[in-house]
Amino acid sequence: MGDWIRPYNSRGLTLVELLIAMAILSILAAAVLPVAEVTVRRSKEIELRRTLREMRTAIDAYKVDYDKAVKDNTLPGGATLGDSGYPEDLETLVKGKDWGGPSKMKKKYLRRIPRDPFDEYDEGWGLRSYADDADSTVWGGDDIYDVYSQSTATALDGTLYNTW
Repeated sequence: MGDWIRPYNSRGLTLVELLIAMAILSILAAAVLPVAEVTVRRSKEIELRRTLREMRTAIDAYKVDYDKAVKDNTLPGGATLGDSGYPEDLETLVKGKDWGGPSKMKKKYLRRIPRDPFDEYDEGWGLRSYADDADSTVWGGDDIYDVYSQSTATALDGTLYNTW
């Protein structure tokens, strides 16, 4: 018999095949999106924990150096009564502090003030001074004893970010 001739071009996809492919892709996308959102949130949480640890470590290192300078009596200007030994602001950790002694160099504790990954409104970090209560949300302004996120969002583990 001879070659069979098709009445139309058979290289393309039919409408039914396209609809089935689109349905499969939409089902896969619906399954992947929630997982991707959780992954992004988890990475932001890891960044927040790392940043808080870094800043709190810098504050503690500043306090240790202050206490050492007071003990060695090398603190420029001397220690005043009621001085807690914690930095006055976060910028002090970046600019550094001269603790006296032979080197006369400023010791820096942070390269920059990190950004809160959950700070949507550019409010900055929440601060607590040494005289403030442990759960205070109002900074006394004397010094910086602790930092916390001001985000009121809930973490994946059910805690609030501002309690970390």
